[in-house]
Amino acid sequence: MTAETPSPEGIRTYKGEERALRADRLGTTGLLLSVLAASAPLMVVAGVMPTTFGVMGITGQPLLFVILGVVLALFSLGYAEMSRHVHNAGAFYAYISRGLGGTAGAGASLVALVAYSAMQVGIYGIFGFEVSVICSTYLGLDIAWWIFSLVSVAAVAVLAWLKIDLNARVLGVLLLIECVLVVIFDVAAIADPGPEGLSLLAFDPNTLTGAGLGTALCFCIAAFVGFEQAPVYAEETRRPHVVVARVMFLAVGFVALFFMISSWALTVASGPSGIVGDAREQSAGLLFHLTESRLGTTFTDVLHILFVTGMFAAMLSFHNVVARYAFAMGREGLLPAAFGRTNPGSGAPGTGSLLQTGVSVVLVAAFALTDGNPVGDPTAPVLRMFTWMGNVGALGIIVLMASASLAVIVFFARRGAARAQLWRLLASGIAGLALLAIAGYTVKDFSVLVGAESGSALSWVLPGVIALAALAGIGYGLILKHTRPEVHARIGQGNEAFQLEKAADGAGRAAADRTTTTG
Repeated sequence: MTAETPSPEGIRTYKGEERALRADRLGTTGLLLSVLAASAPLMVVAGVMPTTFGVMGITGQPLLFVILGVVLALFSLGYAEMSRHVHNAGAFYAYISRGLGGTAGAGASLVALVAYSAMQVGIYGIFGFEVSVICSTYLGLDIAWWIFSLVSVAAVAVLAWLKIDLNARVLGVLLLIECVLVVIFDVAAIADPGPEGLSLLAFDPNTLTGAGLGTALCFCIAAFVGFEQAPVYAEETRRPHVVVARVMFLAVGFVALFFMISSWALTVASGPSGIVGDAREQSAGLLFHLTESRLGTTFTDVLHILFVTGMFAAMLSFHNVVARYAFAMGREGLLPAAFGRTNPGSGAPGTGSLLQTGVSVVLVAAFALTDGNPVGDPTAPVLRMFTWMGNVGALGIIVLMASASLAVIVFFARRGAARAQLWRLLASGIAGLALLAIAGYTVKDFSVLVGAESGSALSWVLPGVIALAALAGIGYGLILKHTRPEVHARIGQGNEAFQLEKAADGAGRAAADRTTTTG
């Protein structure tokens, strides 16, 4: 039986080559823009930062970005080194399976799929609401938020179906415009400070006190989400052993510096003693309120529109990541084999993209059907969609990073490289402990994160989604270990398993040919 099939162009190709992502499509710049787009700078400055100031009452937010930048840089030392040894679109779960075994990897794969999907779906909610507000304000049209959410789901699906090069260009343009506008605000705030002048009080460690510190850490760490996605694209980059690690460190450094300066600029514009009160009064309108008095109405209007395009860029970035996780899981048998194939024309993981699109449509429709509440606040369901899903996703990613830190240590220790990699393993251990502490604070104060009353069922149901995903994945991994050990052995192996299978098949063909010739 032959292992070759004719391609549409008449070129004979190996039967399983559709299970490999197209290589050499991304360089350092393209990959950096793709992962930074997930952090959505303008969404963080206009949405996350005012929430952290107002809801958590933490004035020292700029210092939090410094602290988290250090923690995530330590995490990246081991994570980046792991990326030199393992090139797999399943990134987190591939690393965890290489270090902690296939069963743990199966659990991590489902957590990653749920976490990144939740973050993307949450952004669909706030995106639809913001576009609806813009249409009402500037065009006088009252259109339901969920219509715009579903339109954005369709637009993202089309772009994701196309080749990654187009996506990188789209993400890059939107990202650069966002950053320029935020920098203009930063300069304006520093040039025209509030009543307390250029105060550095926000960097005083004494400002990091109070019950809201743990939840503020979760909010701020969500702003970094994106840098850890670089290994997901390893199979599609040029020189992945160099480019992936470089991009991760560039992303962490940029995000920490950019958000530290921008959050400080907000405190300068309002005054450190007034930033919490202003944030509580203005909520997500804080940035626009501060820009209008310094840069005028036109700039503020443009900023509002770019706020929306930045969210679109983040949705596209998260969609690409989820599609690649689904592709990696399908290729290794954790999902049906159809998910482990790519589009013949573009090389994109098309079936995984369709899965994410379907999940998004179902969840947007579910929130749309429950739109409305007794107190008559039409924004509440949308804001719940963004808050609930976003924080579920952030918790899942924190857990994955903590698990990956342990996996890095075990991986190199088992290979006898603990002494050679000692300082990286120490860094991973410190980062892992810090991330576990943040995860603990997040679960403890989840009711604050989602705006629920203390003791509400939401405070355990929502984080329970991540726990359920982990347990379901681990359970499935145990089943595979006993019923399909060959599939369990492939978990986390990625394209390497495919290449071995291809080589074995080729050897079998050669033996069959020799037998035929002899006969």
